Amino acid sequence: MFLQKSSLFFNLKHSLRNFHYLPSHYHAPPPLPLSLPRPTKPPQLSFLADKCTSMEQLKQIHAQMIVSARIHDNYAASRIISFSALSPSGDLNYALKLFHHTSDPNSFMWNTLIRAIADSPNPSQAILLYARMRKLEVVPGKHTFPFVLKACTNCNSLLCGKQIHAHVIRFGLDLDVYVVNGLMRCYTVSSDINDARQLFEETPERNLIVWTTMVSGYAQNFCSNEALTLFDRMISEGIEPNGATLASVLSACARAGSLDLGERIHFFIRAKGMEMGVILGTALIHMYAKNGAILMAWRLFDEMPEKNTATWNAMICGLAVHGHAQGALELFLELKREEIVPNDITFVGVLSACCHAGLIDVGLDFFHSMKREYGIEPKIEHYGCMVDLLGRGGRLLEAEELIKGMVWRPDVVVLGALLGACKNHGNIEIAERVVREILELEPDNHGVYVVLSNMYAEAGKWEDVIKLRKMMKDGALKKIPGWSLVDGDN
Repeated sequence: MFLQKSSLFFNLKHSLRNFHYLPSHYHAPPPLPLSLPRPTKPPQLSFLADKCTSMEQLKQIHAQMIVSARIHDNYAASRIISFSALSPSGDLNYALKLFHHTSDPNSFMWNTLIRAIADSPNPSQAILLYARMRKLEVVPGKHTFPFVLKACTNCNSLLCGKQIHAHVIRFGLDLDVYVVNGLMRCYTVSSDINDARQLFEETPERNLIVWTTMVSGYAQNFCSNEALTLFDRMISEGIEPNGATLASVLSACARAGSLDLGERIHFFIRAKGMEMGVILGTALIHMYAKNGAILMAWRLFDEMPEKNTATWNAMICGLAVHGHAQGALELFLELKREEIVPNDITFVGVLSACCHAGLIDVGLDFFHSMKREYGIEPKIEHYGCMVDLLGRGGRLLEAEELIKGMVWRPDVVVLGALLGACKNHGNIEIAERVVREILELEPDNHGVYVVLSNMYAEAGKWEDVIKLRKMMKDGALKKIPGWSLVDGDN
């Protein structure tokens, strides 16, 4: 009732604002006959906005809306905002300006902009827009939360996700399947896999999207066995997977070394006549290559009519990991001829291939070309490959200098690669420096003491061996037994 009165008051106020007093000599015209036909209406401008193909066309329609005062109609304005914000040829800033000049934006406008900004380079602004929405006491709905949660996911903000979760419960949408899916995705991306699984189990009606999100979440968090177990349960409950589900399961098969299951999924894809798109095809190549079935991976790679950078990466990295260095490097050259733009993962594969083949100078050229030719800033994985490559060739001082030139502090993996190279080449001087750096990162790391002690013993420096072992004893450091895992018979 309050809303109706407010609307009535606004219309009355708007009418009075446009009322002009008439001159005293004004005479009213005779009344028109009741049978006078109504004038034909111009085309619906909001309908035309939906048919736009460019911002230039939209601005023309927007101008007509302003001239005809249709812009005060929220439905018409919402169509302008929708095209500007969501269309590939749109302009998000234009949509925002129109939104900020709208006196009373409806929920469709709020949702549209939150959705658009969530996918923008600054998804945090979508969360701030939602906060403003709540401050103005605009009630969010089931179409609002999936977009806000997507913004939290894209920001990788678990804290914001949990706060939005509280709002979801408050507005009674904690059982809506699409809202739950958004929450699960937010939790899994932030590695909060236990909370995601609890949401999954508490959802009474789980559709294929929810199952896929949970399986994918396990696969992305390196919980391959859990992903495969959940996939088995999904099949047993009669849920038929789609391409996205199978791509996630194949990723888990690659990490878990489950070639048999991967082959069965490949058979399932063929039996169902599913289209072998880029995503599914790449997942299969990755699974076969990671499990050492290089010939099958090659066959699929050659058969794929369309490939993206991830497809090339799967094949290059697979060849490199299994010692086919020459094949990996030749495939990289083919990638360049095809004018496919490489990324950081491509160079991990290329540098690994150089490492396996002992191609130090070639590897250095590739490493320096990353930033020079492609604008790719080397990451810790690339430095690790180069330290391993230089270390294997005995160029330990170069490897040490490379680590010192890193823009961030080296981790134990990189330092460990250099320490291993020092052990192989008997360089105690550099090993001692590396051990000190590792102990600054991990004071209780007993392994480095053991490596250094063995190096002293091999060099016949028994006094240093005794001194080091006394330090280990006084520090109550004990070597933890190693362990291994063999997976057989499923």
